[in-house]
Amino acid sequence: MIGRRALGVGAALFCGVLACGRPAVTSAALQSEAFGSAIERLRRTYHIPGLSGVVLRGDSVLWEQSLGLRDLEAGTPATVGTLYHLASLTKPFAAAILMQLVAEGKLRLEQPVADFGVALEASDTVRVGHLMSHTSEGVPGTAYRYNGNRFGRLDTVLMRVTGKSFAQLFEERIRRPLGLRLTFPNPRDRTAFDVTGLDRAASAGLMAQGYDYSGALRNVPVEYPAHFGAAAGMISSPREMARFSRALDGDQLLSSASRARMFSAIVTPRGDTLPYGLGWFVQQIGGHAVQWHYGLWTGTSTLIVRVPDRQLTFVLMANNEMLSAPFRLGAGQLSSSPFAAEFFRAFVR
Repeated sequence: MIGRRALGVGAALFCGVLACGRPAVTSAALQSEAFGSAIERLRRTYHIPGLSGVVLRGDSVLWEQSLGLRDLEAGTPATVGTLYHLASLTKPFAAAILMQLVAEGKLRLEQPVADFGVALEASDTVRVGHLMSHTSEGVPGTAYRYNGNRFGRLDTVLMRVTGKSFAQLFEERIRRPLGLRLTFPNPRDRTAFDVTGLDRAASAGLMAQGYDYSGALRNVPVEYPAHFGAAAGMISSPREMARFSRALDGDQLLSSASRARMFSAIVTPRGDTLPYGLGWFVQQIGGHAVQWHYGLWTGTSTLIVRVPDRQLTFVLMANNEMLSAPFRLGAGQLSSSPFAAEFFRAFVR
């Protein structure tokens, strides 16, 4: 019932923002307060225990807030320092590393994944770019079908190309260069986490308790999955995820040519434009090029939205599934999310 209602709410808000011309809020403080109130209403509507988020324009923080509880049983509030399991928001990190390797001439997007020992059933050759764009099934390159398990096979590609795990590559190429002290592999994956040299118990202690709501229509504590890989398993905060996003706006991680290729929607041989690029959803919304991704897994849901022509980055993280599960995000429908709709209403002109 929530899912059907959500689609109507999200679509109506996007119409209001992008077509119906709602009046702009003139005061930045009032704008931020109103946006926070709207997000809090949505948090309660969708039964999310704890939620943290940030909106940046360039390097300026327009809104940053944590709402609700990181631990219901202990009554511990969520704070800006609370860490969340990112689920599929891990994919943009993996995509950045893969594009670095392409730029260095160590990998080609057109290479068959079989060259790296990845055997997948398909009616034609599956290539690296197909895994990165969720177009590896059926006739590769002709249709989009979101498949995190297939994206995860890029772990093998990374290892074969570099001789290093995704955890090692993330540490060397992203975490240390960007100074992301609170972004690291899932502490439950000891092998991956130990690459960081951080204290495992202390790092795990910063994380929100995960919950499942939909199973019993109440929030039941659950343990996060132990897996870490290219498809899922990173831990971070909204502030640090936004810092990574800002790094993608310049040349620190990728050249402009590499960014353009990563953020370009896949076009099929028939000329159909798909909702995904390489590790990111990409859409045109109200005349704006929008780059985004969502996460959804046991005990967690996350969202990042980038509007480059407005220098805007929006990040939300929650400790149950209800930020993502009720909506058609896997189908590439950002407009189905009322959380994203409120962001557009408040900040996108």
